[in-house]
Amino acid sequence: MDSKRIGFNRITFSISLIMFLSSLVFFFIGAGTNNEDSMNTDAKIKGKYVITPVDLPEELDFAGEAVPLDNFDIRESLDRELMVNTYWHSHTLLLIKRANRFFPLIEKILKENGLPEDLKYIAVAESDLENLISPADAVGYWQFLEGTAREFGLEVNDEVDERYHMKKATTAAGKYLRQSYEKYGSWTMAAASYNAGRWGVERQIERQGADYYYDLLLNSETGRYIYRVLALKLILSDPEKYGFVLEQEDLYPLIPCYEVTIDTPVEDFARWAARYSINYKILKYFNPWLRDTHLTDLNGKSYYVMIPESGYRNFRLSADLSD
Repeated sequence: MDSKRIGFNRITFSISLIMFLSSLVFFFIGAGTNNEDSMNTDAKIKGKYVITPVDLPEELDFAGEAVPLDNFDIRESLDRELMVNTYWHSHTLLLIKRANRFFPLIEKILKENGLPEDLKYIAVAESDLENLISPADAVGYWQFLEGTAREFGLEVNDEVDERYHMKKATTAAGKYLRQSYEKYGSWTMAAASYNAGRWGVERQIERQGADYYYDLLLNSETGRYIYRVLALKLILSDPEKYGFVLEQEDLYPLIPCYEVTIDTPVEDFARWAARYSINYKILKYFNPWLRDTHLTDLNGKSYYVMIPESGYRNFRLSADLSD
């Protein structure tokens, strides 16, 4: 055999062996790199802020009335409000916390008046469960205008404004919604009228020849209103499903209170509050409907003031207080 060919074959074999071994090295390095990249990706995602679309339910209702989610425009409208409220993290967390305090009272009043429990979400959509004043001067948890408040039995003056009274304002809102339901035959339309006013809803019914909320073209605010209410229902009914994980101690508790009757003038509520071992700030926290430091009460009307029970500032759990 030719020695040159033998040498050439040895060189060729050596090169081939080196290339083969190199390919094995690169294969394993590549595999390791891919695994490492995968692990790094998983590590980056785990426990981090990840944005994903929000799953829509297959079925949904408001106060027992089915939402037509088979319609693309309905699904997309709900999708918008569900995403907005799901990813508005701090705001929606606060709503969940407040709902634990206020929903038991609202639910009780709605039940006593034979109204659907879903109406409680209107209060959340209206005020975020805060005593707000809107740019249009609508006031309180249920956002009553002064004239409408008086029409539905609420006292409004410089010393007393029952739009700030959770129990009385909820009762008044229930009356309004009941009247609207009797007029339109639909809780969904009743809720829409709460936002737009009955005149606004009736005008659009007349213009468009339709009286079904999901068929009406409404202004931007009212057009989004019911979908926001529905989104709040979905999130507040099952917070964990939408990424909100809270323990019971994270929620704002329902503070136990008792009633004190006032049927004579009060010259100084700060001194009056001291009789019950509270200060003016705490008196106003539980009775925001008292709008001044005194109460004239010339007609001898009876008012019921809520006083927190002893130890209220250390109170944490709300078990059995919603009965």
